Amino acid sequence: MGGVSTADRAGRVPKQDRSRATRQRLLEAAVACLAAHGWAGSTVSVVAERAGVSRGAAQHHFPTREDLFTAAVEYVAEERTNALRALFPDGAGAHDRRAVVAALVDLYTGPLFRAALHLWVAASNEEQLRPRVTELELRVGRDSHRIAVELLGADESRPGVRETVQGFLDMARGLGLANLLTDDTARRERVVAQWADLLDDALS
Repeated sequence: MGGVSTADRAGRVPKQDRSRATRQRLLEAAVACLAAHGWAGSTVSVVAERAGVSRGAAQHHFPTREDLFTAAVEYVAEERTNALRALFPDGAGAHDRRAVVAALVDLYTGPLFRAALHLWVAASNEEQLRPRVTELELRVGRDSHRIAVELLGADESRPGVRETVQGFLDMARGLGLANLLTDDTARRERVVAQWADLLDDALS
């Protein structure tokens, strides 16, 4: 009788692993390119070279440039979300609020935010890219809001609490923008401390 032999199955697993590893390298290279060079300087060829794979291999995983870059930002957004949850694996209490505020603000600084910003700018001019990025940002925004509510211990059934949490996230995004041009660490630390106090008053 026909079928897949044990040897065939054993040979297939490493191939699948290699495929996953190649895909991950491409995603990470795409985010790094987007953060460093912007949309105009981040072609599939440039990303493939940075990832150490052929252009054909890149297109096998991501047929279009839009596929590659929206998948890349989504991938790293998920990684950052996982990292944030790992900081507070058992949840967070009121005594952790300043640490939670600082960790959430960190989501809006660094290469992910820089790459996402380039993607937003490109999407404003690229008709094919805009609906993908809009959908992605809505999903990332919902996830960020949900995590913030959980970690801050916010009761959204109370009037104004949802808007307070959303206002904080909007502020964090603004801090991320300020950090793009200069190192805004010192001012950011003071703002984080103030927002932690404001959230304590608003959420307690």
